[in-house]
Amino acid sequence: KNTSKMVQTQEGIFKFHQYQVVGRHMPTEQEPNPTVYRMKVWAPDAIRAKSKFWYFLRKLRRVKKANGQIVSVNEIFEKRPTTVKNFGIWVRYQSRTGYHNMYKEYRDTTLNGAVSQLYQEMSARHRVRYPCIQIIKTATVAPKDCKRANTQQFHDSKIKFPKTFNLIRPSAPERKSIYKAKRPTVCMI
Repeated sequence: KNTSKMVQTQEGIFKFHQYQVVGRHMPTEQEPNPTVYRMKVWAPDAIRAKSKFWYFLRKLRRVKKANGQIVSVNEIFEKRPTTVKNFGIWVRYQSRTGYHNMYKEYRDTTLNGAVSQLYQEMSARHRVRYPCIQIIKTATVAPKDCKRANTQQFHDSKIKFPKTFNLIRPSAPERKSIYKAKRPTVCMI
């Protein structure tokens, strides 16, 4: 029961889901058993995942939607969605000047969360829209293999997150007042 609840909550949280799409060329008399192609794609839903599958397969092989067929579409879920992991994502994207390759590292509990972070960061920092981003490869990276300082800063076992905003509360409800004579000091320096 817990796993089905976890799957339901995972579906609602993320904008992008990971799908495994399997497709092939239509069987013909010359080739009754065509090659089957499997691809992992991130998309908001299964329909867009199929569309993205045909987009990439058209570029890689001589198969298009008109002369091909989808064998199956399955959503892939994280095995352990409660543990924090480091994810490395290799990306190819189209900017205003050309195509660029990039490697990004994110720290998240699921790969879908890391991919959502990627799309947010690419649109914010590089002004790259969703259709212009192609995810080449993803991997779970061990802490010793991480390259980016942004993810390495969380690998300290004695890491502390200080409470910077400490608002002094009244000891009793009758001591509470709406207006104060001076502004409260909330900085803990």
